[in-house]
Amino acid sequence: MRATDIIMKKRGFFLRDENGNKIFSGNTTLSKEEIKFMIDGYTEGKIPDYQMSSFLMAIYFNGMTFEETGVLTECMLHSGETIKLHGFENIGLIGPFIDKHSTGGVGDKISLPLAPIVSACGIQDPMMSGRALGHTGGTLDKLESIEGYNVNLTEEEFRQGIKKNGFAMMGQTPLIAPADKKMYALRDVTATVESIPLITSSILSKKVAEGADGLVFDVKCGSGAFMKSFDDAKELAEFLVKTAQSMGKKATALITRMDTPLGKTVGNFLEIEETIECLQGKGPEDVMELTYALATEMLLLGNKAKTKEEALALCKEAVSSGKALDLFLKNVKEQGGNPDTLLSQIGKRRSSFHAQILAEQDGYITLDAFKTGIAGVYLGVGRNKSDEKVYADAGFIVHKKTGDYVKKGDLILDVYGKNKECLEPTCNIIKTEALTYSNTKPELKPLILMEVK
Repeated sequence: MRATDIIMKKRGFFLRDENGNKIFSGNTTLSKEEIKFMIDGYTEGKIPDYQMSSFLMAIYFNGMTFEETGVLTECMLHSGETIKLHGFENIGLIGPFIDKHSTGGVGDKISLPLAPIVSACGIQDPMMSGRALGHTGGTLDKLESIEGYNVNLTEEEFRQGIKKNGFAMMGQTPLIAPADKKMYALRDVTATVESIPLITSSILSKKVAEGADGLVFDVKCGSGAFMKSFDDAKELAEFLVKTAQSMGKKATALITRMDTPLGKTVGNFLEIEETIECLQGKGPEDVMELTYALATEMLLLGNKAKTKEEALALCKEAVSSGKALDLFLKNVKEQGGNPDTLLSQIGKRRSSFHAQILAEQDGYITLDAFKTGIAGVYLGVGRNKSDEKVYADAGFIVHKKTGDYVKKGDLILDVYGKNKECLEPTCNIIKTEALTYSNTKPELKPLILMEVK
């Protein structure tokens, strides 16, 4: 078997008809053995970057079937270690093991209140999360803004955390899906990132590695999302769900709106504060709506409820009883933080480098998610490169959201930066690009656009 032949097959070829016109011909569907040959060879260094680049470009143009994508995901998954959760019933790991994955957004802190809520309802959630990159936030950075919180868990520590609190939160280790790490770096520099089969296999190879039996996907759609259009978001949602199902996992997806920041905070510790508010039942309406919607789907996948109404009632009870907040604080302690210190900092911990965005005219405002996220990178909320530092106390507090009417001089955003120098370019982006005014109220689309099963 040769890499060149496999690349040629996935690329396809052209023939000429009787009139001399070129027509595409050839079956570009690869076998399990061919896909495995490419992934194993590249992971082991036997297939060079230039051949894998050609292979990725062939996939970009010709796509993959659900079955091919499932095989690709399996090969990437087994290129390294996987976390084992089954077989540990004797220590309390009885499942069901259900997790959620978001495709990323601005102000998207949903994983943080979600995990303790579903755990309070009997779900065991093995949550492996990522870091901020570009305009999108990262769950790990938010967690690490809690003083002492450790996301670098061993497999045994991960299992013990799930046993004790129903959930644990950790980052991807170097030994989990190493093929994905190598391939993603190559995709980033070869213009092959926007391939739905490649996106799907990248996401699933990591999520399946954590040991989950079922997955709920939050596929974002809008200016602040990876998928800008509804049709693209729908296609990705369908690929994620059907590929996961082809691998023997339960799966469902919600397509949700991400054209304006979610909630009232954007930033690492600021979003921890909002998480506490949500677990006290006092979170922003949009954050609570989405958290409950995703939690409901997780309970249904885990057979903890028979109907959406029953699942929603259980989730709300987990919050109103205080059980979900208690589990969150126990997790903080379990992973190295101090719950008392955390609670004492709520509302007080702010960067000393501060500015405000005031309304420059009367009117209805629109606050664009993507531009707000880009402005946040200047503040130190996110990063342009994976090795850049983020700042725990940087971010925005959103006082007026898209659709709100403001009068000139009203406070729209509090801005907190990593240093004094970052405030001016950040505020300039918000004022000139992210924030617009109108005499008519903008159309507010539903937060949850579609469910895919």
